[in-house]
Amino acid sequence: MVKTSIDKARIKSLLLEGIYPSAVKLLEAAGYTQIENLRGAVAGDELNARIDDVQFVGIRSRTQLTADVFSHAPKLAAVGCFFIGTNQADLQAARERGIVVFNAPFSNTRSVAELVLADAILLLRGVPAKNAAAHRGSWLRSADDAYEIRGKTLGIVGYGSIGKCWPRRWACTSSSLTWYPSCPLGNAQQVPELLDLLAQSDVISLHVPETQATQRMIDEAQIAAMKSSSMLINSSSGLASEGAAGCGARRFSVRATQQQGRVRVAIAGVQQRQS
Repeated sequence: MVKTSIDKARIKSLLLEGIYPSAVKLLEAAGYTQIENLRGAVAGDELNARIDDVQFVGIRSRTQLTADVFSHAPKLAAVGCFFIGTNQADLQAARERGIVVFNAPFSNTRSVAELVLADAILLLRGVPAKNAAAHRGSWLRSADDAYEIRGKTLGIVGYGSIGKCWPRRWACTSSSLTWYPSCPLGNAQQVPELLDLLAQSDVISLHVPETQATQRMIDEAQIAAMKSSSMLINSSSGLASEGAAGCGARRFSVRATQQQGRVRVAIAGVQQRQS
């Protein structure tokens, strides 16, 4: 029989950042035995030295695989980004060297969708402010500015793996759902332009990848189109927007939301450097 690959016993795998133990078990069950599993991220000379003799590398969100790192990995055949995106790997450099880079798009899709739904309910009810007051010794009994989610409109920006989780979860709230770009799922209302979605929605949730088109996707003009009582939740990953007031916002300008006073609450569910 013609062999199309080197012996599995000779293939080395390097797993960084505390990849879940089941990954090691799966590799071992498939016949791979040379597996190094580290709890933290590595960089610089240490990363270059460790990657020098491996065929597979598994990372999460902190390890940066640059063109220089790839140049120190002559045997590397594949990179697994056990994360939603592949921002931490230089894809062009990998392509030039014939290195396959893949991500794990379904690793936390349900968790993020459920978290955003929980955030929407908490924000509409004013729970964060009431919780903070309670910790300061005050009991806010008023129901002012506290609303049921029923009858509200959620606007989803992004039609990826996380965005597609929404129709079934939102259906139980007796509320409406708008989508940009178009979405063929469930009873979601499709809108042709982002500004249309912003004008209609009570809660806006961002689920977009990091590209040039999504940097500062929500800025002064977009905020001006929103309802004065709307809420903005950002669950996207990528580089921080310029002037984001240091709170980790990547897709919208927090400064713009503060200056215009149109958005009641803005949540940035991501940080400059994620662990």
